[in-house]
Amino acid sequence: MTNNRTSLTITMPDDWHVHLRSDALLAHVLPFSTKHFGRAIVMPNLQPPVISTKDATRYQQQIQALLPQESHFTPLMTLYMTEQTDAEDVRQGYLSGHINAVKLYPAGATTNSAAGVKNIENIYPVLEVMEEIGMPFLVHGEVVDNDIDIFDREAVFIDTKLIPIRQRFPKLNIVFEHLTTKEGVDYVQSCDNNTAATVTPHHLVINRNAMLVGGIKPHYYCLPVAKREIHRLALVKAVTSGDIHFFLGTDSAPHVDHAKESSCGCAGVFNVANTLSIIAQVFEQENALDKLEGFTSLHGPAFYKLPINTHKICLKRSAIPLPLPKNIDTEEGSITVFDPQIDLHWKAENI
Repeated sequence: MTNNRTSLTITMPDDWHVHLRSDALLAHVLPFSTKHFGRAIVMPNLQPPVISTKDATRYQQQIQALLPQESHFTPLMTLYMTEQTDAEDVRQGYLSGHINAVKLYPAGATTNSAAGVKNIENIYPVLEVMEEIGMPFLVHGEVVDNDIDIFDREAVFIDTKLIPIRQRFPKLNIVFEHLTTKEGVDYVQSCDNNTAATVTPHHLVINRNAMLVGGIKPHYYCLPVAKREIHRLALVKAVTSGDIHFFLGTDSAPHVDHAKESSCGCAGVFNVANTLSIIAQVFEQENALDKLEGFTSLHGPAFYKLPINTHKICLKRSAIPLPLPKNIDTEEGSITVFDPQIDLHWKAENI
């Protein structure tokens, strides 16, 4: 990587956790992922969910049909873990190259998670196969017990679910998705290199005040929710340190505005339109621009045992703050682009 005060040239990044949605919404949001990312791990929580290799292949074809001919983008497909997931289908899907990972949603944890897992032990036969073949297990790391405070659910998940899984399956490749807490950072850093975590741009720049101070602000509501400032600072320290356990997953999860701005608003932010600008700003503030390429472009491929991208992008620094990208107009309504509440000076350009 080459860098100076006004530009960075890096390997084209990947997004290791994104929601592309489907049908008409997919057509509107996909171009923002294909513009500056070489690959993306595509989340399977559609309605109905992507639960089989056949489902994933069909979804991948839908995505590929919308790609411009000159695109370098590759969608990497995942399966939605249920208590009825077919271990042999998982094996064949992974070994054939059609499936890259399986995603755990505890039932009721987030958007379209009703079909998720209630009893972790019921998926142990699938985890045994995944450990055997080296297939990544992606976890939404929150418990859903009504008596557990929503701000404590990640820490409790580590103690009551993740540690027992790791003890039972020591060689299983686990990605703790969209990490949000200091406890999560400490746990991942205590593990061997078969445990990693994705970190989102929004959890690097906002804490829970963004959502709650001065009135309820639904466009900062996401799951897992943003936590206290101490947790945000722990995430920033982890990703800017160069630690290979951590890599970029935007968790960009678009909803039209009327679904966000309601009496029971949807969780999720649409950030992929300005993710790289946000990341560069965070790394610059921490005097860690030399570590940015690892987080965005190198650590993820190493964990997934995939080659790094051959294309490059350039991040250029503007002396004046960049305008926030325009909201996205769709047939179903407008999608608001995530506002990081900080000035952004870095703009990504393809080479």
